[in-house]
Amino acid sequence: MKNLKSIIATIIILFSISCSNSQNFKSVDVAAFKATLEKTNNAQLIDVRTADEFNSGHIDNAKNIDWNGNDFDAQVTSLDKTKPIFVYCLSGGRSKKAAAKLIELGFKEVIELNDGYLAWSKANPQSNTTWTGMTQEEYAKLLTSDKIVVIDFYAQWCAPCKKMAPYLEKMNTELADKVTIHRIDADNNKSLFNALGYQGLPVILVYKNGKETFRKNEFVSEEELRKAL
Repeated sequence: MKNLKSIIATIIILFSISCSNSQNFKSVDVAAFKATLEKTNNAQLIDVRTADEFNSGHIDNAKNIDWNGNDFDAQVTSLDKTKPIFVYCLSGGRSKKAAAKLIELGFKEVIELNDGYLAWSKANPQSNTTWTGMTQEEYAKLLTSDKIVVIDFYAQWCAPCKKMAPYLEKMNTELADKVTIHRIDADNNKSLFNALGYQGLPVILVYKNGKETFRKNEFVSEEELRKAL
């Protein structure tokens, strides 16, 4: 019996250590991320979005290493594993995966920006930033229709968005007489997305007679959306 208890205790300890090591990084809000970043000399800051996303706007002094690229592991070898490393993406999904990977690769202190660059941009607006993509006036016109209007904010890299795309296209054809579905790329219309205050993707909205009747900031099944119509 003692041996059995000892074996069970050992398994529990090993499991706890495994779980602890699998995500041993700090995920912090914008204020904490910025404060720690500013007080760290020669901070290692990586933006794990695509090159196009990075070029459309990024945190000063960030290095672009695409999490979905083919050589993420190879590129981070140039960084110092003994010093803090800061990581962010658009809304937090990719950066959390990247942060866990960095811990796995031996980095001692990894600080991840929860809610990503969307939250950073909202908290640190730049007055000289040029508005890009669809304007708020153009967006407002999309909502004015005698049909039911569905707005889908998505991104090419967003897994839930990709999962929803086929049924949205099908519904747009099947229900064309009474429903209009507008799919808006959040990366190409970042100014609008930030101005509307959304964080994370996908964002699905339903408007009837110009009034919002449904909103969800996560995956929406076809059945759920049809009920919302």
